[in-house]
Amino acid sequence: MKRILTIQDISCVGKCSLTVALPIISAFGVETAILPTAVLSNHTQFKGFTFRDLTCDIKPIADKWQQENITFNAIYTGFLGSKEQIELVANLFDDFKKDRDFILVDPAMADNGVMYKCFDTEFAKEMAKLCAKADYIVPNLTEASFMLGTPYKENYDEKYIQDMLIKLTDMGAKNALLTGVSFEENKLGAYGYNKETKKFYSYFREKLPVSFHGTGDIFASAFCGALTIGKTDLEASKIAVDFTVESMIKTMENKNHNWYGVDFESAFPFLINRIK
Repeated sequence: MKRILTIQDISCVGKCSLTVALPIISAFGVETAILPTAVLSNHTQFKGFTFRDLTCDIKPIADKWQQENITFNAIYTGFLGSKEQIELVANLFDDFKKDRDFILVDPAMADNGVMYKCFDTEFAKEMAKLCAKADYIVPNLTEASFMLGTPYKENYDEKYIQDMLIKLTDMGAKNALLTGVSFEENKLGAYGYNKETKKFYSYFREKLPVSFHGTGDIFASAFCGALTIGKTDLEASKIAVDFTVESMIKTMENKNHNWYGVDFESAFPFLINRIK
């Protein structure tokens, strides 16, 4: 059985980060190891939350894995809380990456044209360095803009997206996949570029009239899981988009759904059939 290591925080309630990544990747029939960067009582969209920083635990855990000769087929990072954590994770990449494996970075730090309150432009520069070490990166348009040092644009054409993807891979990543891309009012999806083949690929679905916290984590986790079981870039992006949309549809169907997350659990039967 293949094994993925995912590195991000645990929000004990809130359906994001590790509580999303762990079950979704497991649904692909892949063992999922975790390295928590912090523990929160609930995610930060709640009015209040507790927060325990686990930065000091990252290196000792990684050292112990090396002593036990534990290896991974993929390493997938999500929310990292500080520049110090980025440096530690970069070192972990060097220690555990093998030629046959891949690294996927979701530079979770911004959305809708705005950086998360806990980050600044210096953090974006450090995140860009981490993305340079990755085989795949899955930023949204805001995160890509901050890493490239370019103004965020809500109105764009296909050439703009293609140019942005080329610039992202020029930083070092082999593949870049932009999420939340839309060229038509009623369509939304992902647009990617493979630097080695110099080919673009894209996939779009209907744009739903809702927005939920945690959909980026659902997409990145499904994309990572699909790549791990041998799906191509395009196949993995289609699975990730379809599962994200289906999860949102299931949430909308549940009139009593919780406001803080997406009912992705209800979409697991769809996912299992989708990846067969």
